Amino acid sequence: MNPTAQYDFTIIVPIFNEEDNMSRLEETLKKFIISCKKKSCVLFVNDGSSDRSEKLIQEACKRNQGFYYLSLDRNMGLSAAMKAGIDAVFSPLVGYIDADLQTTPEDFNLLLEYSDNYPLVMGIRVGRKDSFVKRLSSKFANGFRRMMTGDNITDTGCPLKVLHTDYAKRIPFFTGMHRFLPALIGLQGAEVKEIPVRHFPRIAGTSKYHLFNRLIGPFKDCFAFRWMKHRYIHYTVKDSDLC
Repeated sequence: MNPTAQYDFTIIVPIFNEEDNMSRLEETLKKFIISCKKKSCVLFVNDGSSDRSEKLIQEACKRNQGFYYLSLDRNMGLSAAMKAGIDAVFSPLVGYIDADLQTTPEDFNLLLEYSDNYPLVMGIRVGRKDSFVKRLSSKFANGFRRMMTGDNITDTGCPLKVLHTDYAKRIPFFTGMHRFLPALIGLQGAEVKEIPVRHFPRIAGTSKYHLFNRLIGPFKDCFAFRWMKHRYIHYTVKDSDLC
């Protein structure tokens, strides 16, 4: 049996070349799953790291109950890592957090308070500790995305989210999908709840994002979403004798 089926909540942590963060990440997540409001586990998704991240992930999983991992054969990007994690999860709820710990898993408890009533609960980063250029480009990208998708979400890039796993598994995934989770959940007729969460500076490792993939990539992806939105198939089964 898939071990995540024994838990109420699985936290997916995509990892790409985060060896300098792994020790702190392990300790932070180990403490959190003890205090989490739901019975929780952690699923590291190694996205083809070329440093020591994979070895450190494997060692952390051997040391800690409720820690699991999977490794992709090459670097595929954040959306692919998230999809791989969601495909592997069998707990009723699935969460997502970045490995840089600029958000804290402790704030999952704030989101979980609303998880019974909303298929997606996500954070809004308060007092962001990013550079001016990063905050400005994010503000511009968020505004353009809202105009194109109509999702009215304040901070879609916040790396702290809780989803109902059955909804997550129905999301049509594509490169750049992680920027459109609220809009993609909305295609299923579901509501999204936003909750303020804390934000911290990155203290180890290096950011994987730059001006191009914060602006140009999302700009192109918005048009891909608009194309897909009009072709998305969403149906409800009225009756069946299969079970």
